[in-house]
Amino acid sequence: MWLLVIIAAMFEIGWATGLKYADSWFEWSLTVIAIIVSFGLLVYVSTKMPASTVYAVFVGIGAVGTVLVDIIVFGGAFNIGIIIFVALLVFGVIGLKTVTDHEEGVK
Repeated sequence: MWLLVIIAAMFEIGWATGLKYADSWFEWSLTVIAIIVSFGLLVYVSTKMPASTVYAVFVGIGAVGTVLVDIIVFGGAFNIGIIIFVALLVFGVIGLKTVTDHEEGVK
């Protein structure tokens, strides 16, 4: 199930980037498809696992990935503040996943 959360977050990175950079109808179409796939997977996984943890991991991966894509691919601003707060986000998501008591496949 966690693999599906990661895939959903990758699509979130795609649509969040698309919202900022899409210029053509084709790019907007890909953005809409990414939104549908991202949230479809999120809803599915949330029915099988704790929704709060799934959502936090999904948003955390999406936020970190979107920041990295903006910096690496599009030359966005890079400063120590961004790195510190992205690192805090990563540690928070890891901590939340670590303390969540849930076995996959058990509902």
